[in-house]
Amino acid sequence: MISINSLTVAYGGFTLLDDINFHISENDKIGLVGKNGAGKSTILKLICGLQTPTSGKIAMTSGTRIGYLPQIMEHHKGRSVIDEAMTAFSELFGMEDEIQKVTEELSSRDDYESAGYQDLIIRLNDLNDALAMRQAESPKVQAERTLMGLGFRYEELGRATETFSQGWNMRIELAKILLSRPDVLLLDEPTNHLDIESIEWLEAYLKDYRGSMVLISHDRKFLDNTTGRTVEIMLGHIHDYKVPYSRYMELRKERIAQQKAAYENQQRMIEKTEEFIEKFRYKPTKSNQVQSRVKALEKLERIEVDEEDRSVLSVKFPPAPRSGDVAFKATGLKVGYGDKVVFSDADIEVRRGEKVALVGRNGEGKTTLMRVIMGELEPMAGEARTGHNVNIGYYAQNQEDILDKNDTVFGTLDRIAVGDIRTKLRDILAAFLFKGEDIDKKVAVLSGGERARLAMAKLMLKPYNLLALDEPTNHMDIRSKDILKQALQAYDGTLIVVSHDRDFLDGLVDKLYEFRDGRVKEHLGGIREFLDSRRIENLNELERHIREDAVQAPEKQEKKTAAKEEYQAKKYISKEERRTRNRIAYLEKGISDIESRMKELETVLANPGEKDDIMELTRSYLECKRELDARTEEWAALVETLDE
Repeated sequence: MISINSLTVAYGGFTLLDDINFHISENDKIGLVGKNGAGKSTILKLICGLQTPTSGKIAMTSGTRIGYLPQIMEHHKGRSVIDEAMTAFSELFGMEDEIQKVTEELSSRDDYESAGYQDLIIRLNDLNDALAMRQAESPKVQAERTLMGLGFRYEELGRATETFSQGWNMRIELAKILLSRPDVLLLDEPTNHLDIESIEWLEAYLKDYRGSMVLISHDRKFLDNTTGRTVEIMLGHIHDYKVPYSRYMELRKERIAQQKAAYENQQRMIEKTEEFIEKFRYKPTKSNQVQSRVKALEKLERIEVDEEDRSVLSVKFPPAPRSGDVAFKATGLKVGYGDKVVFSDADIEVRRGEKVALVGRNGEGKTTLMRVIMGELEPMAGEARTGHNVNIGYYAQNQEDILDKNDTVFGTLDRIAVGDIRTKLRDILAAFLFKGEDIDKKVAVLSGGERARLAMAKLMLKPYNLLALDEPTNHMDIRSKDILKQALQAYDGTLIVVSHDRDFLDGLVDKLYEFRDGRVKEHLGGIREFLDSRRIENLNELERHIREDAVQAPEKQEKKTAAKEEYQAKKYISKEERRTRNRIAYLEKGISDIESRMKELETVLANPGEKDDIMELTRSYLECKRELDARTEEWAALVETLDE
C-alpha cells in the first residue's frame, strides 16, 4: 500500500533519518516509537507529502486515502460541533448530489440505445454501489456517536466550535478523520487531549478499524491494545518488529544481547587468527596457512552491535520535610469563574504521604482544583486549606505560558535558585538531558518535551513535601515517563497528580477523585478498580435509557427493587470498609519502610565511620521512632474498628 524506499532526511550537517526502508501493508497497525526528536512526526509528514526527503522516495497505491492527525493543527470556526463533524461526509454528499443529477438527466433523455445513455446507467450503478458501501447508517447518527465517544455531551453538539478549547477542537478534527474512513490513518499523539474514558473509546474504535494505521503515542497501554507491529526509530535508523510494544521491548533486549554475544565471539576468533598470523608470518612452512587466514579475515563479514541511545532522565526528588497529618482538605467546596460554577459540594481530603490522582473529562475542574490548592483561585463557597508546614511544588499544564521564552535553560533555574543548590544547577539540568550547549538554548526554541523536562527540573531546586503535578507526562517519551514514575513511587512526600495516562497511574496512586457533571467523587484503590467501576456505571446508565416494557409483572419489579436496595447497602458498607482497609495498607507499607530505615541506622550507629555524624544519625533514628509509634497506634485503632 505504502512503500518507503531509501529515505534520508538531513538538515545541514545533521542526518535525522538515514536510508530507511519499510512497507505499510493493508490492515497493518503500526506503532511508531522512539525518543522525542527521533523523527517520528517527520515520517508522518513525509507520507502525507507535507515534507520532502533529502533523498529516497515514498511510493503509494493509486487512490489511497489518508487521514492525518498532527499534534498541532488549524481549527475551523463559524460552525456548530455537529455541523463541523458532518463536513467529513462531503464526499458522500457529493455522491448523493451526482446521483440526483444523473437521475434527472436519464429521465429527460429518450435515446435509450445510445452509448451516452448506457454510460449514465453504468455511472448511476457505480455511485449507488459506492454509496451503499459507505453509508451503513445515517451520517448524523455516526457523527453523534463518534463525538459522544470522544467526550462531547449531546447538548454540546449544537455549540459553536470557537467556544471550545484547543483540546476539544482537536477532538472534533479527530472525529472528522475517523468519520471519513480513510484507507490509512496517521495519528500523531491522538491521546494528548483526551481523558481516560475517551481514550478507552478510541482504543476500542481502532481495534475494530478496517484499514492501515501508523500511530505515534507515548501511552504504552494504548500502543499494546491498538497495534500489532512496532517500528522503532533510533539514531536515524529503524528496527521493525512484528509484535505489539511490550513484546517489542522484550525482543529488543534479546536482539541486543544476541548481537553483543555474537560480536564478542567474533572478536575472540579475530584476535586468535591475528595472533596466529603474527606468530607465523615469516615461517615458510606455515605460509599457506597464514595466507589462507589473511584472506579469511578480509572476506569476513564483521558483526556490529546496533548503537543505542542511552540518554534517559535521572530523577530523584529531594527528601520531603515532615508536614501535618492532613496535607490538603476541602469541605463543601464550590469553585468557578465569574457566574460559571465548575463543581460544587466537594469534600476532599489528602493525607500526608498519600498519592492521589484527579481524573475526569477535560473542563470538569481538575486544573481548577489545582489552582485552588495553589491559592491562585478563591472558592465561591466552602473551605479549602493546606495542612501544617505543607510546602507545595507545582507543575502546571500550560508550561508554554509560564516559562519565560526569552530566558535560557540555565537562566530559568538560576533565576529562582538560592543557597548551595546554585552550585548543582548543571548537574540537575544534566539529569534532565540538558548537556553542553543545550543549557544556553532559549526557552522559545525548545520542543514541548524539552519544556516539560525543564519545568520538572525546577521541582528539584527545593525539598517540597507536596507535589501537585498537572499532566506531567503529556510530552514525555515512554522511557522518560517510566523514570519519572519510579521517582514518584520512591518519593516520600504527598502527591496530587492530574493525568489521563493509565499506565503511568497504574501502581502509582492509591486513591482517585473523579470530576464529573459538576461533582467530585472519591474512589478508593488504583486506576484499574476505578475503570472497572466506571464501566459498570456506564452500563447502568445505558440501561436507564432503554425503554422498559409497557407492562411488567409486580413481583418482578419488587425483586428488582429489593435487589437494588441490597446492592446499595452492600455498596455503602464496602466503601467505608475499603476506605479503612486502604488506610491500613498504606500504614503497613509506611511501618515496613520506617523499620527498614531504623535497621540501617542501627547498623551504622553500632559501627560508625569517621565521616558519620553521630548526632545527626541519632536525631534521624529518634524521628523515625516517633513516626513509627504514631503510625502503629493509628494502625491498631483502625484494625480494631474492622474487628468490631
